[in-house]
Amino acid sequence: MSVFTLSESPRYPIETVDIALGERGYPIRIGNGLIGEATSFDGVPKSALAMVVTNTTVAPLYAQPLIAALRKRHARVELIQLPDGEHHKDWATLNLIFDALLTHGADRKTVLYALGGGVVGDMTGFAAASYMRGVPFVQVPTTLLAQVDSSVGGKTGINHPRGKNMIGAFHQPLAVVADLDTLATLPERELRAGLAEIIKYGPIADAEFFGWMEEHLDALLAREAAALRYAVRRSCEIKAEVVAHDEREAGLRAILNYGHTFGHAIEAGLGFGTWLHGEAVACGMVMAADLSVRLGHLPDESAQRIARLIERAGLPIVGPRLGAEQYLALMRLDKKAEDGEIRFVVVDSLGHALLRGAPDAVVREVIARHGG
Repeated sequence: MSVFTLSESPRYPIETVDIALGERGYPIRIGNGLIGEATSFDGVPKSALAMVVTNTTVAPLYAQPLIAALRKRHARVELIQLPDGEHHKDWATLNLIFDALLTHGADRKTVLYALGGGVVGDMTGFAAASYMRGVPFVQVPTTLLAQVDSSVGGKTGINHPRGKNMIGAFHQPLAVVADLDTLATLPERELRAGLAEIIKYGPIADAEFFGWMEEHLDALLAREAAALRYAVRRSCEIKAEVVAHDEREAGLRAILNYGHTFGHAIEAGLGFGTWLHGEAVACGMVMAADLSVRLGHLPDESAQRIARLIERAGLPIVGPRLGAEQYLALMRLDKKAEDGEIRFVVVDSLGHALLRGAPDAVVREVIARHGG
């Protein structure tokens, strides 16, 4: 398997995808070697203090190049290192960020930089939304999942023991800087988990992209630079379009949660961090596709194509044995639920999705088939 390295990855021009949210709009910059370049952060206001929030895994790899670049924009740059892992996405870890901000005298012009995966990005964004009722922040995602999904769109938050991302706020970043070179150091399991969020975009929004994924999955697994660049860019384009139409998930944006209703139940039921988020979402997409078939929306062959692609990516297609009642109880805590009714993202044709409820009896059938 050929794996590109930081020094060997091809250099292409920086590509930019814009999030069209008026005065809250911002660029997503995609390219190689961006973390160490001050120009990657053009447009971010200069300030007396910047705080880089990262974790103990990412800090040794990328903190110093980022800090060196930021010293050309900010008079002082401080580093906050959090413990690594989804099970640390909680109040106690969030307070470590607030403690550091107060210790270093951060004010409303202090810029926070989220350097890491989805956990770091979500918590840094939530801290930025809350500290002094709102300070600016920048997303610098270092995982595939974060680059194609969690860093884009302004959702921030932490987990509650009973539910994923149940406590948070909408707070848009000033920019997203996706350095593709960071994918060279990504563990194989994390790479595959990130592919789940890329696969998601095909069934809900772009049938042609789904076909491209089927043809180029092996290249993505081999970390071929051109394939990864296209997959990241196209994923960001799709998410940018959805977010521009529905910033606060009043309607259309809910389709981005395809597979997440089942997936979040898996994460909470097993204990956060037992399965990676992308692994749970992958299995959740298989379950949601089966539900789509049972509700008369999706041809069975299309559901089988989704399951085959997910399985080829080395992701789970059978969930843990939580029991139907625990699945249902956890899914009733999902943010899309209304008056206790679970609402699911279902696919009615490859490239188009919608939100609807489903009888518990039908959901139990899905769980019986795919729930371990």
